[in-house]
Amino acid sequence: MRNILLSTVLIIVPVGVFAAGYAILSPATPASQAASTDSGPSLGDMTPFTTITTDVQKVAETGDLAAAAIRITDLETAWDDQEKTLRPVNTAAWGNVDTAIDDVLTALRASTPDQTTVDQTLSSLQNALADPAGSGAPTGGSVIMVQGVATTDASGHALPCETMLDMFRTTRASAKMADAQNATLDTLQAKGTERCNADDDTRADDFLAQGIALMSN
Repeated sequence: MRNILLSTVLIIVPVGVFAAGYAILSPATPASQAASTDSGPSLGDMTPFTTITTDVQKVAETGDLAAAAIRITDLETAWDDQEKTLRPVNTAAWGNVDTAIDDVLTALRASTPDQTTVDQTLSSLQNALADPAGSGAPTGGSVIMVQGVATTDASGHALPCETMLDMFRTTRASAKMADAQNATLDTLQAKGTERCNADDDTRADDFLAQGIALMSN
């Protein structure tokens, strides 16, 4: 989810083995509605986010999905603003809500939004906000690696693509690469940025991790 526009010039260069080796990672398992005593610390008061979500639902129910898409940006901004505070408290619970918000954003920002999908994702988001951890939330997990570079936190939730992009740029600033490698890096950075703009952290992280791995070899 992003409320900022990352920009880059797309350079059309074959990614070769990097793109060919790409595999879509499995989505996080949805949280159930039951509470769990082992789900970790609470994220605290979710009322500000619930209020906005309720507003979006009311607008969506009128059929004006364009207006609902505008209002959901307020939730996106509010949630992103609190990421540094909330995520360290309980990364799994934060990831459950973050995924639910991403689903709503995807539904409302589709080229032709589907009313049923929008309604379902908003309902799921309300459930996630009511019980961020849930009994289905992972209490442990493993970090997912792409060519030796971590692309998720310990709960398996994709790292914010801005974090990966910063890592990519920092690594590249000191890397000495051949022209052909720089062309590949340009493409990976462009594709990663494109997916980041589309709120697709998983694929953005994958492309950027491939570039970081290339520069680290």
